[in-house]
Amino acid sequence: MFKWAKFIILTLLFIVILMACEKENNTTDNIDNPIEHSEYSNDYKEIGLSQYDPPIEVSFVRETSNDLEDLINILPDETLENNRWSRMYEQILGISIHYDWTAQGDLYSQKQSFSVSSGQLPDITRVSAEQLRILSNAGLIQELTDAYKDYATPLTKEILEQEGHAPFDTATIDGKLMAIPETTSSIEGAMYIWLRTDWMEQLNLQPPQTIDDVLEISRAFTLMDPDQNGLNDTLGLAITNYLWDPIMGIKGFMAGYEAYPEIWIADEEGNLVFGGIQPEVKTALETLQQMYKNGQLDSEFSFKNGEKVKQQIASGNIGMVYGEQWGSFLVQESQKLNANADWKAYPIVALSDELPKVPLKLNTWQYFVVRKEFAQPEAIIKLINLHLEKNWGGTGEFETFYSSPHPVWKLSPVTPYPAKKNFEAYQQLEAARRTGNWTELNAEAQSIQKLIKKYQSGGEDKEHGWGWEKTYGTDGAFSILDQYEQNNQLLYEAFTGAPTETMIERKSLLHDLQHEAYINIILGNSIDEFDQFVDTWHELGGAKITKEVNEWYKLNK
Repeated sequence: MFKWAKFIILTLLFIVILMACEKENNTTDNIDNPIEHSEYSNDYKEIGLSQYDPPIEVSFVRETSNDLEDLINILPDETLENNRWSRMYEQILGISIHYDWTAQGDLYSQKQSFSVSSGQLPDITRVSAEQLRILSNAGLIQELTDAYKDYATPLTKEILEQEGHAPFDTATIDGKLMAIPETTSSIEGAMYIWLRTDWMEQLNLQPPQTIDDVLEISRAFTLMDPDQNGLNDTLGLAITNYLWDPIMGIKGFMAGYEAYPEIWIADEEGNLVFGGIQPEVKTALETLQQMYKNGQLDSEFSFKNGEKVKQQIASGNIGMVYGEQWGSFLVQESQKLNANADWKAYPIVALSDELPKVPLKLNTWQYFVVRKEFAQPEAIIKLINLHLEKNWGGTGEFETFYSSPHPVWKLSPVTPYPAKKNFEAYQQLEAARRTGNWTELNAEAQSIQKLIKKYQSGGEDKEHGWGWEKTYGTDGAFSILDQYEQNNQLLYEAFTGAPTETMIERKSLLHDLQHEAYINIILGNSIDEFDQFVDTWHELGGAKITKEVNEWYKLNK
């Protein structure tokens, strides 16, 4: 998940840097104007935006990255602890942000794990679901039920609960809200089939209506020389060595077989079962195994991560990808070597011509917890309130605090956002295209429309808007998501509780067991190994987890 988040950020940074360079041709002011002298007074009436007097200091720890450092380097007079967000938090809320320590990547994970295991916590810290359970069991963090109830503004409650109460269920232990979920978008995990339309036109292929059509397109892309170079150098379907990747993974393909390997679903008797051990998965794996034998999958896919497979796509070797809406920015890489390479998103398909279910994993996986002894637990709510208000509220300054056009939202220690903001931006754009009224677009939709217009204008820099048009355009990926929603195709994960005790102990082991079994079967091991995997999964903790999950389900359904 982190590596794909990094890819999105790099793509966006690339776009905005190019925009900045364009601006430099017309003016010498190609960086953000300093805003250190901006002063904010507290004119809010809500208790959730009230100011501490005297001010308080709140400590965090922070994961940094090269991308964050690059961002700070292009912003004048701003640092990690002294920037537009920290100054505003102090001026309006009376909260001074302090970081006990910062670190990158694996070092951050190691230090954070030690912090949790030793109980040496800052006032507020971001933790995983498993770490949340550990800290709660140890009595090191405090309950936030009343803090959220009393201090969350209506806007905050509306946004954090935009996809329902499930994220809060995951943060609730023994009936107590023990953390504030860092809600992310489940609906953004919807799958699409990204196809090279120039290859389809070359081979006179039609858009897929069933899995059989997908398999025929894969066969044609492999055997019929779609790039017309006379070489046997193309493949049918892109997959990486991590089968659950949001782009170039197999879960969208498997959904066509009613196989949902990542989520808990309800069976016909009304009990929850883990999708990854159901017989439909076996059927899908058998098909992938046959595709591998036929040369439609890369013979070395099990050794190639997402970056290496992305290079294959950029080199023009692959023309079919299952993935999320931002797949447009990945497949666009193929245009660097071939300007005529074109792609389009299509709906995922099923074995028959019936509409398939589109599985959506609960994407909330990080939480803010408050140290037991900290005297102002509501401070985390206030920070979230103001972050949302200044980006999407009535006093919002989107181009100052979210995209300047640099991604300055990353300067804040808390970065909540509306789960459906991208989908809603598409809906606003589509309404404007339909009515001709462009005055109702919010700031984010306006910025997207500028990029789409750049593509549609056909100028020298039209490529800046290509990916945005493929995602937000009239027949882009989000138009398909609109169909998914209207057709009731979205299948949300059924288990949304906090990790059970056995999950904490065995989830990583079972996850690795599942992934290894799937890989080996695709590579040619007997399909009957799937049954052996299922038995082992049950024996190593899966049966107990299933029991715990259903105990939760009976109490909460």
